[in-house]
Amino acid sequence: MNPIVSLIIISIVALAFGFIVMWVSKKFKVEGNPIVEQINAILPQTQCGQCDYPGCKPYATAIANGEAPINQCPPGGEEGIKKLAELLDLEVLELNPDNGDEKSIDMVVEIVEPDCIGCTKCIQVCPVDAIVGAAKQMHTIILDACTGCDLCIPACPVDCIISIPAPIPNTINRIDKPQLFTLINEAQQL
Repeated sequence: MNPIVSLIIISIVALAFGFIVMWVSKKFKVEGNPIVEQINAILPQTQCGQCDYPGCKPYATAIANGEAPINQCPPGGEEGIKKLAELLDLEVLELNPDNGDEKSIDMVVEIVEPDCIGCTKCIQVCPVDAIVGAAKQMHTIILDACTGCDLCIPACPVDCIISIPAPIPNTINRIDKPQLFTLINEAQQL
């Protein structure tokens, strides 16, 4: 047989097997554990690490695998524990005090900007990138992104980060755009 014909036949067979393998891998693809996704949806997504896990998804995985109890999330509080207990058909537990206390109101952090030395230590520990700044420059908090995990407070060497009640969202008091444009034009004409 001609070597070129043999090469073409082997290529066609290999291509056919490649398509079969690709079809089988898509047809029988195993999705992630759906219970982990359901648990993760209940958790508050603060990524604060108070549960002794680096984020909500690893904690959800540990709960699903039976490696962690459902009462280690202070930001989720008693309500989160009740939802997890209902989902997993477990007994409702009290919040573990070793992991922290449930806050009665939502809190965020604020940087006392005149005291900030720009060391960037707070930026390095923020799990949600809610701190903006540069080395040796003043930093500030993006309040809409801050989850109030307070991980930046002990990282600050000059104690310029404080915890405050979360403000009402700016969208409630925002000026309508047509009025805003009129105000801008009036200010530019002065």
